Amino acid sequence: MVKKRIRRTYRMAKYVIYKQTIVEPIDHLWTFIGAFTGIAAIGLMQNATLTKEDNIFLIGSFGASAVLVFGSTNSPLAQPRNLIGGHLISALIGVTIQYFIPDQVWLASALAVSLSIVAMQITKTLHPPGGATALIANIGSEKIKHLGYYYILSPVLSGVIILLIIALIVNNIPRHRNYPYRK
Repeated sequence: MVKKRIRRTYRMAKYVIYKQTIVEPIDHLWTFIGAFTGIAAIGLMQNATLTKEDNIFLIGSFGASAVLVFGSTNSPLAQPRNLIGGHLISALIGVTIQYFIPDQVWLASALAVSLSIVAMQITKTLHPPGGATALIANIGSEKIKHLGYYYILSPVLSGVIILLIIALIVNNIPRHRNYPYRK
């Protein structure tokens, strides 16, 4: 009886996991177009406004956000509220922790990420790349740290708005995709 139940649970889990990873071939194209356009637009904005040495607009967490908003459009973690709220809350916490604990990178990083996760859970804006946004505020280059609270506006808010606008356009072109996700 126990063996039968384990096999059944295994088959169900395998089916659910497999079904969640099935993507129509045309979705690969739309994912590519969206992610390429989103990251390229952020990079072009940086290129037009800053010198090559001031590479701060393209923070790593935007790559992870692109995976969610273009590759998993129906995920609750990819929705606009989570995308914007998760990054902004995490950036605010990351910068604040950096101000209070500037010399203990290990402690500041751990506090920034863990407090960001809890804050995103409380506000129902959980977006995993937000943890990286908080971490970057503490381990980023001196240029990033020098931005202080301006880091929240640029690169974080400006980059998130660009990703959101492109996600709203690209993900709603094909009839079988919709963003934000609607049942």
